[in-house]
Amino acid sequence: MTFAVLTAFGGGLLIGSAAVFLKATTGHILGVSGILGNAVSRSAGSWRWAFLAGVVGAAVVMRGMGVLVPESFSQLGWGRLLVAGLLTGAGTRLANGCTSGHGVCGLGNLSGRSLIAVLVFMGTAGLVVFFQHSGSWFP
Repeated sequence: MTFAVLTAFGGGLLIGSAAVFLKATTGHILGVSGILGNAVSRSAGSWRWAFLAGVVGAAVVMRGMGVLVPESFSQLGWGRLLVAGLLTGAGTRLANGCTSGHGVCGLGNLSGRSLIAVLVFMGTAGLVVFFQHSGSWFP
């Protein structure tokens, strides 16, 4: 339990620090869906590609250190993960941003739009977890 709390605190500290650093040095918001979308539509030499490589690279390094993928991910199968990814992408388009953009940066900037987005996606996540554990939706 202590390890989970410490890793969550450390992860939050790193994400918050990265958001402040990016805003201070470039003036951009650390929203991963926006960074991905703009990386695809802009030049290959963009800082966005370096950021995305760091996200993937961190996962590779953690895996190399023996950190396992959560068991719940490995049990879902590729089909469900693909559908979840597509739904997440559609949701970020609909909300004009993702959890990092709205939840970390938007709330920090006191954005009313971000507050509504965070309430909607956190409420939805709570309902999905509830129904997942009750066995009503997902066998």
